[in-house]
Amino acid sequence: MAPLVRRSGAPRGQTPVLRQRGRSRRKVSVIAALLISPARRRVRAYFGFLPDANYDGEAIADFLRGLSRTVNRPIELVWDRLRAHHRGPVADWLATQRRVRAHLLPAYAPELNPVELIWGHAKTNPMANFAPAELDELRARTQQATAEIARNPMLLRSFVQHGVLPLRLR
Repeated sequence: MAPLVRRSGAPRGQTPVLRQRGRSRRKVSVIAALLISPARRRVRAYFGFLPDANYDGEAIADFLRGLSRTVNRPIELVWDRLRAHHRGPVADWLATQRRVRAHLLPAYAPELNPVELIWGHAKTNPMANFAPAELDELRARTQQATAEIARNPMLLRSFVQHGVLPLRLR
């Protein structure tokens, strides 16, 4: 739960101090989907959270089930080549879906993935210099930060527009 340290404000001559719990490996794993309307006029974000766990194939499949219940239109998934995205429980679930299709990005191409821009923004803006003492604090702050991002359509549009995939919004 170590903070990403960024420039911070403090009175001149007084070094800011970020207190943190030593050697803590506790974390909150986050998964996200950017939802772009077929006419490219609207963009929304959908997030999932796992405290003290990693997103494995089953957890990703659960996230996709929730996403497909939320979205009543065909879904075109575009994501990186993480093995869990196209093997095991996810592949089994995708094989049963008519309205969900998956497309893999080229290997080692985070610049093509607009969700990577969400992570970069969250870590360097609302989450910067945050050193929680407890996992609940980290979970709450992570949910708050992602909710703020999700409520900002202009910010979401900028993530899509700064990617190099042809997903341009009008």
